[in-house]
Amino acid sequence: MTTSASPAPLRDAAPPVPWVRYIALGAVSLLMLYPLIWLVGATFKTNAEIFTEIGFWPSRLDFGAYEKGWKTSTEYTFATYFLNSFIITVPRIIVTVISCVLVAYAFARFEFWGKKSLFAIMVGTMMLPLIVLRLPQYLMFREVGMLDSYWPLILPSAFATDTFFVFMLVQFLRGIPRDMEEAAMIDGCNAIQMLWHIIVPLLKPAIISVVVFQFIWTMNDFMGPLIYLASVEKYPVSLALKMSIGATEEVEWANVIAISVVALLPSVAVFFAAQKHFIEGAASSGIKG
Repeated sequence: MTTSASPAPLRDAAPPVPWVRYIALGAVSLLMLYPLIWLVGATFKTNAEIFTEIGFWPSRLDFGAYEKGWKTSTEYTFATYFLNSFIITVPRIIVTVISCVLVAYAFARFEFWGKKSLFAIMVGTMMLPLIVLRLPQYLMFREVGMLDSYWPLILPSAFATDTFFVFMLVQFLRGIPRDMEEAAMIDGCNAIQMLWHIIVPLLKPAIISVVVFQFIWTMNDFMGPLIYLASVEKYPVSLALKMSIGATEEVEWANVIAISVVALLPSVAVFFAAQKHFIEGAASSGIKG
């Protein structure tokens, strides 16, 4: 009796070489970051070099553009404008976190009449472009005498008008088990104590995501300060950058780009400082619930 030879076992496909993946990721990263790298290099170039050269490496290293750009053409330096930006940004972040956490907690944990309808209306307002709200808000703040102040830029956020953040926090809360809350309720905790001692610590990644988003959006906001602020000494960085581009004389673009690079640093620093929690909060709020 003849026996047939058993087929040779199939070998597993070889895993992809790790360095190929790293090279591909590095190439894509370089492609995405090149505009920022070129921006830094352009701060050391003349106007002719900026508009004729695509390379980022400058012919000389002269930090004069940063000094001239920082001084501005007005009586104020960019230190004043950065301070104004932080005067707007920090209080707005605080009231945004407080108001959005309270509203999200109510939607996620309480049952009340019209809850589903109110939540649907809130989500529907996310579809409205902000420019639609500018005129009625301007008329309202003009009637109460708040024009040329920072109140129109801060006060709306105290009423949870940033509905994207409310929605994100609600989604995050829906993914948190209620076991600890039920135990705290048995121990006699009321709703506020439960929120402060249990919910807020669990919401830390989502709250940090709110802080990062609101910081970047407020620092980059141009239309809001343009509508409500009239005094130059109250301008934030976004308006000061536009003001530094004169309309009657030749623009030294290296100076403008240098301050643009400096203006990016706070947002970049905040993002990298909160990167771990920010990514965790954004991912969790999107997949849970």
